[in-house]
Amino acid sequence: MIDLHCHLLPGIDDGPADVATALEQARAHVEAGIDTVVCTPHVSHNHANTSAGIAEAVAAFQAALDGAQIPLAVKAGAEVSLSRAIEMDDDELTALHLGGSPYLLLEPPLGSEVPRLAQLVKGLASRGHKILVAHPERCAAFHRDDKLLAELVKDGAIVQLTAGSLAGDFGRTVQKLALSMASQGLVHVVASDAHDPTRRPPGLAAPMATAKLEGLTAWACQDVPAAVLAGQPLPERPAGATPKTKRRLFGR
Repeated sequence: MIDLHCHLLPGIDDGPADVATALEQARAHVEAGIDTVVCTPHVSHNHANTSAGIAEAVAAFQAALDGAQIPLAVKAGAEVSLSRAIEMDDDELTALHLGGSPYLLLEPPLGSEVPRLAQLVKGLASRGHKILVAHPERCAAFHRDDKLLAELVKDGAIVQLTAGSLAGDFGRTVQKLALSMASQGLVHVVASDAHDPTRRPPGLAAPMATAKLEGLTAWACQDVPAAVLAGQPLPERPAGATPKTKRRLFGR
């Protein structure tokens, strides 16, 4: 499987603090059936990472993985906050795309609404960046507006849920919204968003099974991520892979 959103690089953001912890987390990825990780450290006003620094850190960590004989491939990417993305130049944004693909992993604010969020995302897309929206189920704007995610998808964005959200790791409210988004066909990628080996550990298949979404695992955790990295059209969603909710949650 391919993990498109993960904080694995040591000492670069709020992920593992040192190489030893990062290697322990990498072993957990492999044990969970993951063979490729796109390292997506935060690029925000709180984490002043650059594409050059991330690329250097990825190369150094791949060497550490190889030296430790951990069979995990790592690629460069970033989780770019919306507020930072809209003020960055396009060359740097492009260099922060996932694994050299056309896709930018974009993080909307977690705890506050953003006026004109859809218009801001559409503006980034108009500049030539395909948008992968990071964990909307954890963002206040999507809890308050049940039509917002569908609008972004209609405009061409694709969506990443965090596996732990589906399993209830962020609480029942987040879990319900994540399952509702999945049941409405608004989800394309499930990633770990892992930050460490224990508190927020790797894992994709197990949380998907907990959420009774086993039929979607290969598509959301391998097939779509592979197409994203290759810049190819996304494969069709498997028919009948998502149980339907009895009603729309958080609807108006």
